[in-house]
Amino acid sequence: MTETAFIHRFEPATSAGSPPLLLLHGTGGDENDLLGLGKMISPASALLSPRGRVLEHGMPRFFRRLAEGVFDEEDVRRRAIELGDFVVEARKQYGIAAPVAVGFSNGANIAAALLLLRPEVLAGAILLRAMVPLSDPPKAELGGKPVLLLSGQADPIVPASNSAKLATLLSDAGARVDHKVLPVGHQLSQADVTLARNWIGSANAQAA
Repeated sequence: MTETAFIHRFEPATSAGSPPLLLLHGTGGDENDLLGLGKMISPASALLSPRGRVLEHGMPRFFRRLAEGVFDEEDVRRRAIELGDFVVEARKQYGIAAPVAVGFSNGANIAAALLLLRPEVLAGAILLRAMVPLSDPPKAELGGKPVLLLSGQADPIVPASNSAKLATLLSDAGARVDHKVLPVGHQLSQADVTLARNWIGSANAQAA
């Protein structure tokens, strides 16, 4: 790995046929945070889990923000390109196919940015509590990539209008978006796990 490397964990697939997962943690998480979630969603998948390289009061994130819900969009673009380079290198190093991103909160936002800026890097995405990452996004061609967007009805951080706008943005770019609003807040629930597991099973069946 070169200077594009992220501190990360990699766990190889335990059987063929399940898509690799790119696990992207929320603010204050690290490369270990979502390994358990990844195994619950798709037990046989290879897991690639990087640690965000931006620190906010000592807490790792994937890009800078100016305030809660207000992103440093120049940094979003730069960090998404960096993350895309890392995924390309990791695929070569570990011999894996294009992964499905599984991102929570800040990790979901960088995954959405990756879909818009480096769409060729991902096979699809599960976006948990994501927001629109860029106010002036590039014209992306997502060519039917599957995306599951799970939002919280009582989420104090992500307004319902924002997650709906993200769903429209990705749909307009050609993604097959399944957007569900759950009766929860910002934290993950058992419903998220169940929906994500069922979705990845059906997305994988369609791809096969």
